[in-house]
Amino acid sequence: MTLVALREDLTTRVAYVSDASIYRRVPAAVVEPRSVEEIRDALRIATERGWSVTCRGGGTSVAGNAIGHGLIIDMSRYFNEILSIDVEARTARIRPGVVCDTLRDAAEPFGLTYGPDPSTHSRCTVGGMFANNACGSHSVAWGTAADNIVSLKLMLADGREIEIGANHCSDPVIEDQLKRLRDEHLGILRTELGKFARQVSGYGLHHLLPENGFNVARAMAGTEGTCGVITELTVRLVERPRATALAVLGFSDVFAAAAAAPLLRKPGVYTVEGMGADLLAALRSRPGQGSAGSELPEGGGWLYVEVGGETPDDAGDTVRAIVDDLARDGRIVDSHVVTDPTQARALWRIREAGAGIVTRLPDGSEAWPGWEDSAVPPEHLADYLRDLYKILDSHGLRGIPFGHFGEGCVHIRIDFSLGSEEGVLRYRRFIEEAATLVARYGGSVSGEHGDGRARSELLPLIYSAETLTAFAQFKNIFDKENVFNPGVLVDPEPLDQGIRPGPGGLTFELTPVHALSHDAGSFAGAMNRCVGVGLCRSDVGSMCPSYQVTRDEVHSTRGRARALAEMLRGESVTDGWRSKETLEALDLCLSCKACASECPVNVDMATYKAEFLHHHYKGRLRPMAHYAMGWLPLTSRLLEALPGGARFANWTLAFRPVEELVKRLGGIEPKRRMIHFAPQTLRKWFTKRQASMTQPVDLDRPTVMLWPDTFNNFNSPGVGQAAVEVLEAMGYRVILPAGQVCCGLTWHSTGQLGMAKRIITQTLDSLGRALDEDMPIIGLEPSCTVMLADEITELLPDDPRAAKLAQQVVTLADVVAAHEGPWPFGEINIKAISQVHCHQEAKGSYGPDKAVLQRLGMDTDVIGSGCCGLAGNFGFEPGHWDVSQALGERELFPKVRTRDEATIVLADGFSCRTQVAQGTGAEASHLAEILKLALEQKTTQPD
Repeated sequence: MTLVALREDLTTRVAYVSDASIYRRVPAAVVEPRSVEEIRDALRIATERGWSVTCRGGGTSVAGNAIGHGLIIDMSRYFNEILSIDVEARTARIRPGVVCDTLRDAAEPFGLTYGPDPSTHSRCTVGGMFANNACGSHSVAWGTAADNIVSLKLMLADGREIEIGANHCSDPVIEDQLKRLRDEHLGILRTELGKFARQVSGYGLHHLLPENGFNVARAMAGTEGTCGVITELTVRLVERPRATALAVLGFSDVFAAAAAAPLLRKPGVYTVEGMGADLLAALRSRPGQGSAGSELPEGGGWLYVEVGGETPDDAGDTVRAIVDDLARDGRIVDSHVVTDPTQARALWRIREAGAGIVTRLPDGSEAWPGWEDSAVPPEHLADYLRDLYKILDSHGLRGIPFGHFGEGCVHIRIDFSLGSEEGVLRYRRFIEEAATLVARYGGSVSGEHGDGRARSELLPLIYSAETLTAFAQFKNIFDKENVFNPGVLVDPEPLDQGIRPGPGGLTFELTPVHALSHDAGSFAGAMNRCVGVGLCRSDVGSMCPSYQVTRDEVHSTRGRARALAEMLRGESVTDGWRSKETLEALDLCLSCKACASECPVNVDMATYKAEFLHHHYKGRLRPMAHYAMGWLPLTSRLLEALPGGARFANWTLAFRPVEELVKRLGGIEPKRRMIHFAPQTLRKWFTKRQASMTQPVDLDRPTVMLWPDTFNNFNSPGVGQAAVEVLEAMGYRVILPAGQVCCGLTWHSTGQLGMAKRIITQTLDSLGRALDEDMPIIGLEPSCTVMLADEITELLPDDPRAAKLAQQVVTLADVVAAHEGPWPFGEINIKAISQVHCHQEAKGSYGPDKAVLQRLGMDTDVIGSGCCGLAGNFGFEPGHWDVSQALGERELFPKVRTRDEATIVLADGFSCRTQVAQGTGAEASHLAEILKLALEQKTTQPD
């Protein structure tokens, strides 16, 4: 009887074709086990079908360790339980799918932590870290995953589960074979392995030596899933320092930083991390990051040195003494010491973002892993880096170095041209030359991420034939049939085989509607942005909402990017833009645009989804929801044109059978309630108000244009009315566009890009005066404001009016926060729960809103979970109800339901207010309405 659910559908399989490496393998199936028995059943199925087996955690491997042609066992979704924490013994017993940060958070209340912490600690799993012998920034103090293992359980291909400890294996036959292997190769185990901390390449057989206690558990670290399936780990926990201080040291260049790094390996030092100026330049090239890293000290290369202490002052004194020693030697250019955790976190983000940031060089060109993880004894690092740069120059290549300089480990992404056979050949030549260089310095081709498909072929360059024989014997002891992760470490696949961005990656490239200006107009180039670092799988930030609910790789930004890339390749997904698999992968994308800002390489899945939907449905009938929601602006205009149209629509929709019929005909989610229309639009109210004014218009007042978006014009005009009164009280003359305008958002989000362009062009035709006079154009609906400020230039790149409009669009909060005249608002001193619209969070700034609310005396609790879950048309489309509600239930709904009566709910987005109303029964307010309340409050407060 089959116990485990086997996922053999193509949609799932293409989501797993790659990890964070340059390699691609289409698996036969994927399983997400919930128990040891399900793993055993999965192995039985694999044996019956002749599949290889590859285990996968967060899929953040840069060497291709977590992909394969057979069965992928994804431990991350369900097999992720923390079984126990023994505070006295300082150990944790866990399943391999536990995320590193989850374990660290669980240990924190006891003053403990898990020592290894790679930059992907927010999403990588401890099982994957152990399999690759990962380390992270604190390895100078706490070592690698091998140094932090106590014991483990391993399931072999026949379903047997064995226990492996510090000095034993529960299977006596295997234990005896390991001892014979050790005794046969004592010489090379002592001379070739274990020479320095970051020598991770190959198997750690030196741990089997008698002087190392025959530590079989440590020997299993770094086996990269080639020996069996890890079902349980008992790991060592370490005591967290009570306080830390961080010194960021600036050097003349990255080589000077590398030369100083070994000098800082001292007791009490927890990190010695390095990076070069190019990484900072790459970060600053990202949208909205022009001033990033301004808190760094002067220099062309930096070291991050963290120390611990009993108090912040103790830690600060210790690290300042280290800085003073280097300063006396004239080694550093500048330094910055911080003891505040918030400031330290901000500095660390610059370094930790490196793995994703450097996938694009400052000029936008692509950079790739491959020679990602080399390491040499720390005392040789500066010389090794100089020689590495010489090799780069000789091959006409560029890269950005960063990494664990205190232990001689360097990460670097290089601008290999992998799209042609010639480019792949140049890649191989460089890798082989660089590996020879590492061998000359007594180094390792892998310093923490494992060898995988990127470096296993290189092991003969750094190890003797006898050592390679010992590696093969070790694997054979556990995996005689070569079931587990074949092609890695032993009998390796060629390092240039199956490169994902390599030749053959493009069959269905078409001219996109969007300019894709950051990718030279290439949809394939946009897909290459995603190298798989997996931040979209993290609980940090707002990406990716649907993944945060389902935990399904298909629903991650990375999974969707893989589906689109496979569509362009045309090998597994063969019907191009018509692909139903790609449509399925994109279905739960909320188009929230969080990825456009939070992804280290600014993958913009909302734009890619709109582009795909445009081509997918071109010349075909669309889902009815695309017409009902996409054409909502025109439907609203038609209702306005009919006498009593809005009232009649509201009256009929009040009858549930009629509402249900309308939803069924319109393709609307049955559980969703329909929105209503205002009897009087904002435009009509404004026209009547202007006509009734008896005072002449003050032409000396500065003029601003208020944007009458569809939602605040037809559905909630009270917001616009409040905004008019607020702006006039601030001394502005307010006008509305003379003709009908629309940003085209609803057509864009449903992929009706031709219509979106027509609507935007008509809008630009109606804005002549405002554009000519550089008039501020104030948006009230965040999604429409972002559409005007960001998207329209990609849709109409050759129309200078689009660029001009984008520059003139501001938010109401922008205007109020920058106001320098008399302040017409009183303090209202109330509490608020604020739901920031996801588009504003992604492409704008909530800073001005915070400043305004603070000046009004409001105590604001900003929802931190990101998108409310409605996301415009998404929440109204059939099949999205469960995800939409689950997103609201993460934080927004519970806080709204449990607030006290005096606490208001703030939400500038019409979708957000609708979600709050339908999910909790509460009525949310727009900032304009709060400001109007503050105006009224001012009249009752004494000056």
